[in-house]
Amino acid sequence: MIYSNFSIDHVCLTADKAFEKFSASLEEQLGRFDSAAYKELEKGGDPQVTRASLESMVGPSGFMLFQKHNHGLVLRLVGKPRKAIQYALGNPLFAVEMTRYAIGAALYAPLRLLIYEPEEGKTTVEYDLPTALFGRFGDDNVDRMAESLDQKLEALIASAAG
Repeated sequence: MIYSNFSIDHVCLTADKAFEKFSASLEEQLGRFDSAAYKELEKGGDPQVTRASLESMVGPSGFMLFQKHNHGLVLRLVGKPRKAIQYALGNPLFAVEMTRYAIGAALYAPLRLLIYEPEEGKTTVEYDLPTALFGRFGDDNVDRMAESLDQKLEALIASAAG
């Protein structure tokens, strides 16, 4: 077994926008992933059909939503409900541009984003920078895509906060 350490750059920012409005704005910019798109590949069919299907799922941000987890609701189990949602978002077409060079990059795709309400009328967003996560592979091709993901996440969050 091999253990390694690498540094993570973490982003945490708070917007002066109500949680419900922020989350709705964020979700409007995300397409929706449907794993049925992979059926063509499973059947040994034309990869371009799958590519076209995936391209049709992309939202205005360039990302699609894979999963949404209401962590704030789960906190009711301990009597501490909160407004907090974890998103798994990304784009398989971006991921494949990294995993073709470093298969381990699949560990960090899709990306995770947490939003929560720290106080009434505000929303906090937290995530780890893709350049930090994917940078550990030391591959220029992966690094270029990770830089693009940094920019896309920043734009997505700025738009949702606006």
